[in-house]
Amino acid sequence: MAEYTTPITTTFEMQRQAIKQGQNAVEQGVEFQQTVSEAFVDSLGSQESAQRRTVELSKTAFHSYLDAIESTMPGAAGSVEEIREAVDEQFEFLLENHAELFGNIEEETREGLDAYDELTADYLDAMDEQIEMVLDAHEDLEGQSIEAAEQVEDQVEQMQDQVEQVQDQVQEVQEQAQESLEA
Repeated sequence: MAEYTTPITTTFEMQRQAIKQGQNAVEQGVEFQQTVSEAFVDSLGSQESAQRRTVELSKTAFHSYLDAIESTMPGAAGSVEEIREAVDEQFEFLLENHAELFGNIEEETREGLDAYDELTADYLDAMDEQIEMVLDAHEDLEGQSIEAAEQVEDQVEQMQDQVEQVQDQVQEVQEQAQESLEA
C-alpha cells in the first residue's frame, strides 16, 4: 500500500521541515537583533570614554592657552587664575552632566532592551505553541490523507479484482460459446 502513500508522506514531511525552518529563521532573527542591541549598549561605554577624553583634551588645550596668555602678559596672573577657575568649574559641570547623561542613556537603553527581550520571549513562546498546534494538525491531516489514499487503493484493488472476475467470466462464456459452435 506504500505505493500510493509514499508521495503523501514525503510531501507532508517536506512541509513540516519548511515550517520548522521558518520557525528557526524567526528565532535566529530575534537572536541577531538581541546581539546587535547588546553590542550597541556595550559600545555606549566606549563612546562615553571617547567623548570624555575629547572634553578633557579641550580643557587641557584651554589651560595651555591660558598659560600662554599668562606667560606673555605680565600682571595678568590674577585675572587668568579667575578665568582658569571659572573654566574648570564649567568643565567639571560639563563632565558631570556628560557622565549623568550617559548613565541615563545606558540605564534607559538596558531597560528598553530588557522589555524587548521579555516581549520577544513571549512572542517566541506563543509562536512555538502555535507552530506546535499547526504541526499536530498537520500530522492529523497527513494521517487522514494516508487513510484516504489507502481506501482509494483498496477500492482500486477491489475494482481490479472485479474486472479480472468479469474478464474470467467473459472468457469462460466465450469458451463455452466456442465449444457450442464447434459441437
